[in-house]
Amino acid sequence: MTDVKVNSRICGFTHKISGKVDGKNMIIEIETPCKKVAMLSHMEIPVKELYEPFYNDNQVFQKVKEAKWCSTCLVPCGIMHVCRMDLGTISKTLAKNSGNISIEFE
Repeated sequence: MTDVKVNSRICGFTHKISGKVDGKNMIIEIETPCKKVAMLSHMEIPVKELYEPFYNDNQVFQKVKEAKWCSTCLVPCGIMHVCRMDLGTISKTLAKNSGNISIEFE
């Protein structure tokens, strides 16, 4: 099980994303106050789709597009980090030692 918190400060929402591999699927659960994100608060994504070389071929991004999330939403990136960490393609230790990732406006 992998958990991350996404702080979307511009829209004022904080989201908790949890994910785990279950057989051939990645199970994603999202706790969120955002109505748009809540529409996809449970996702089951085939693990093989998480290895697609292009983001637009990925089922996560297809579902987000269909649900019409805001184009600047940080949650899809958070979902992908959860997936990659739970699959072992990003080190959980490295991610935790990094603390967080950010976009800084200047």
